Amino acid sequence: MSGRVLQVVGLVAGGAGRHVHELVVGLVGAGWRVGVACPAPVEQQYAFADAGADVTEVEIADRPQPADLRTVRRLRAAAAEAQVVHAHGLRAGALVCLGVRRDVPVVVTLHNAAPAGRLSARLFGLLTRVVARRADVVLAVSPDLERLMRARGARDVRPAVVAAAPGRRAGRLAEDVRRELGDPALLALTVARLAEQKGLDTLLDAAAAVDPELDVLLAVAGDGPLRDRLQERVGAEGLPVVLLGRRDDVPDLMAAADLAVSAARWEGQPVWLQEALQAGLPVVASDAGGTAQVLGGAGLLVPPGDATALAAAITRVYGDDELRRSLAAQAVSRAERLPDRDAAVAAAVEVYESLVRGTARDDVH
Repeated sequence: MSGRVLQVVGLVAGGAGRHVHELVVGLVGAGWRVGVACPAPVEQQYAFADAGADVTEVEIADRPQPADLRTVRRLRAAAAEAQVVHAHGLRAGALVCLGVRRDVPVVVTLHNAAPAGRLSARLFGLLTRVVARRADVVLAVSPDLERLMRARGARDVRPAVVAAAPGRRAGRLAEDVRRELGDPALLALTVARLAEQKGLDTLLDAAAAVDPELDVLLAVAGDGPLRDRLQERVGAEGLPVVLLGRRDDVPDLMAAADLAVSAARWEGQPVWLQEALQAGLPVVASDAGGTAQVLGGAGLLVPPGDATALAAAITRVYGDDELRRSLAAQAVSRAERLPDRDAAVAAAVEVYESLVRGTARDDVH
């Protein structure tokens, strides 16, 4: 069957926005009438209208604001003909839950964990309770978010199926990239926004703990608010770390690297680790959020925040060529099993159709 669905999305990071775009393309191709309600900058970035959606501009900021009352009214109007409303992100989900008529089924996908800070965490808790009480189905990008929403009393919580990022080819020779970086014996790559969530202090602690006699270089691609602090520490301690800043040649860096390293405190379904798997890179990562779910048994996992364990895992890969080859083979195998757009759309359609038929609501009421 096909029907009418409204996708609602706020100011999102890249992975969530790309996921919504993939759903829009797939749903339109499957014959669904798709509406998207989002802020103007999000439409400019992802071009949902060009993919066949009817787009309604709404204001959905990161935090509560006076304009929320107007947004709730606009969402109610935009959802007037929808058979299902699917919100992406906690703020968008809460506004949908407050604004959409009770007879319209609501799906909410949660893409992020609680932010740092007492006030932000308190607001996160309030919004999760709003979503848990109203949403018919909650989809979560990581097992910890699933557990949280069940604890909040959500009626139907399921894992979100998110399409993997399409693999990108390298444009330069790996040896040229390695030469620019000093051609270390082990080139470990991290791709991350330089922010607290990414655990970069732990990464630097691990770099400090690696035997300085080993020829290891940790290259970090990305920019963010912690750059100056991290750069100061790298220089002061003489750490084997290079901060590359924002890079448009990540596929080239992956082709040149020997290892992908993530020290994140929390991740949903990290796109860059999907790309690392597709590039056949061995992975060492903190077991945070949805990281283990993405890796699917490939790679070495260490506890979040444990710099000693992270350094030990990097050292193992450095000294064991057989392990490195095994991890690379695991990466290639896992990449072949990552969900694609068709799988993500099929999972969403299964939820929508069960709600339109009333079976999902009947099961939990």
